[in-house]
Amino acid sequence: GSNEAARPSWPGPPAMTDQLLFTEPAGFDGAAPFVLAYVGPGAGLAAVGALLTMAGVAVFMLVGFVWYPMQRLLAVWRRHGEDAGAAKHEDRYSPADRFLHRMAFAAVPAWKALADLEDRLCARRIDGVRIERPVFIASLPRAGTTLLLETLGLTDAFATHTYRHMPFLFVPLLWNAVSRRFHLAGGDVERAHGDGMTIRYDSAEAFEEALWRAFHRSRYLPDRILPWPGDGLASAGFDAFIRNHVRKLIALRTSGEENGRPVRYLSKNNGNLARVATITRLFPDATVLVPFRNPADHAASMLRQHLRFEKIHAAEAFTRRYMEDVGHFDFGANLRPIDFDHWLDGTGPAPARGANFWLRYWCAAFGHVLANPAAGVVLVDYDGLCAEPAPALRRIADRIGLAGAAALAGAVGRFRAPTRYDAAAPDMDGALLEKASALHRELLRRSRD
Repeated sequence: GSNEAARPSWPGPPAMTDQLLFTEPAGFDGAAPFVLAYVGPGAGLAAVGALLTMAGVAVFMLVGFVWYPMQRLLAVWRRHGEDAGAAKHEDRYSPADRFLHRMAFAAVPAWKALADLEDRLCARRIDGVRIERPVFIASLPRAGTTLLLETLGLTDAFATHTYRHMPFLFVPLLWNAVSRRFHLAGGDVERAHGDGMTIRYDSAEAFEEALWRAFHRSRYLPDRILPWPGDGLASAGFDAFIRNHVRKLIALRTSGEENGRPVRYLSKNNGNLARVATITRLFPDATVLVPFRNPADHAASMLRQHLRFEKIHAAEAFTRRYMEDVGHFDFGANLRPIDFDHWLDGTGPAPARGANFWLRYWCAAFGHVLANPAAGVVLVDYDGLCAEPAPALRRIADRIGLAGAAALAGAVGRFRAPTRYDAAAPDMDGALLEKASALHRELLRRSRD
């Protein structure tokens, strides 16, 4: 999000030991499909797959049913009566939390295999779940994406990722079955952005990037992220995985219907700006909301957060690793800009400490959006939304087909004018600023169509 005084993107999420759930799996069809899946040709590869799956199951069961519940109870005992605040964001994680996170993200192939097992065990639960008119929120960071996510999340219409899905993102149904009885309500804590925005265990967050990265590692270079091809990138393994994953999140949200209406999937992920064509190929009836801001303010806001996270990452190794593992490459030591139309060629990391770097990034990103119009993409003037939230929210509700749009009326008070950075303008290249202003005018024009 980006209401500077009120809100901007990642927090230090609530400690993982405060989100466990523990119960007998429900809705599984049995283990026969798992056994049969590895019988047939290709015995060598099948055996490797089976071993990976069994290793993942063994570790998952040991952690979920024995070690982690014990750590959870110890954590509750240790924290009784303590102040929930922490001098550092990483101090919100106990040694047990940190160990579990490292383990969960150290063996991605095993978790992908376990996700396939989950598909088979929970087939009856997810096969009947419909994916209808999903909504994706994507932009550069600091454009109001988190605030839009929270606003739409106030309705009962959507399912999305939350902090309770961490750290076993690949198997939400299994993880929920294991940890449900250990859920705590928890309180609000401020995000790492220092922007006044708070989160809790049930807060929605952009964890899908870790899933995209697991299947498309070639797009993630050490210093940048490559956009997906303009005609979309087909991947049989990922296509089936992500559709089933969305069904699982909808199944967790409800039985699939809420007040007689199908529950829809809602995603906020800045990285999705790099793959709009692939998303609309996967989900042809999807809407992609792309909020944008005044370029000078937006660039200055991104610079401010980048410098802030440089300090945080230098002082807090686990915070840096956590953000990298879940795919937050927006700022700080983890910075990997999306290389729209090769704009990064010849640009090293040092310019990221200057406002012109972020203004060039703004021009590259939104120039790419304008040059590649796609059905289902809706441009949202974030400054206009903050200035006149009531009519702007009605337009958004209408564009995404949100029944009962009056539900968004209660969110009007959440919007305040974004912080202005007039003092930063003199530090920006005049010709570059004029280019950005021209792009901004065109964005405004198209957003009103």
